[in-house]
Amino acid sequence: MTAIHTTFLQPLYISILLLIISSGAKAAADVTEWLPQAKLVGQARMTYLFWDVYDARLYAPAGQWQASTPFALELNYLRDLDGEAIAKRSVEEIRKQGFSDEAVLARWYQQLSAILPDVKKGTRLTGVVDQNKHTRFYLDGQPLAEVNEPLFSTWFFNIWLSEATSEPKLRAQLLGEQS
Repeated sequence: MTAIHTTFLQPLYISILLLIISSGAKAAADVTEWLPQAKLVGQARMTYLFWDVYDARLYAPAGQWQASTPFALELNYLRDLDGEAIAKRSVEEIRKQGFSDEAVLARWYQQLSAILPDVKKGTRLTGVVDQNKHTRFYLDGQPLAEVNEPLFSTWFFNIWLSEATSEPKLRAQLLGEQS
């Protein structure tokens, strides 16, 4: 390649590289609707045994997560999963966090079973927690459901964000503490 071609193409390559890098940090419209100042806090890949399950991204105002302020968690699925199985696993993880009210867990399981669809590789599920600790779920950017119960929001997102999570490395990456 001649020097002229290299000089001409170099800015193009740099622009493409910057676009690719910045695209991972940009919050989707379903996130920015409720968090207009949302920035990426961190991201991680959930792997179970040797299967990649989903890529997770945590967004918060100015990229600073606090449990007491609004935030969004986005899961981009890398494999097909049954919605009811996701609901069951979610309740199991909430139980592992220390929540023990079985009547409430049964109700949350019913809610999650009704909300969570079967997912395919490429499906994006997003949960946005607002200032009132209400959760809005989105499927590929489209509104899916709302749960207006602060206790649910706290315990559901503790699956990923609590210090007692079963996936501490994933949590650290989501919180930007580890790459």
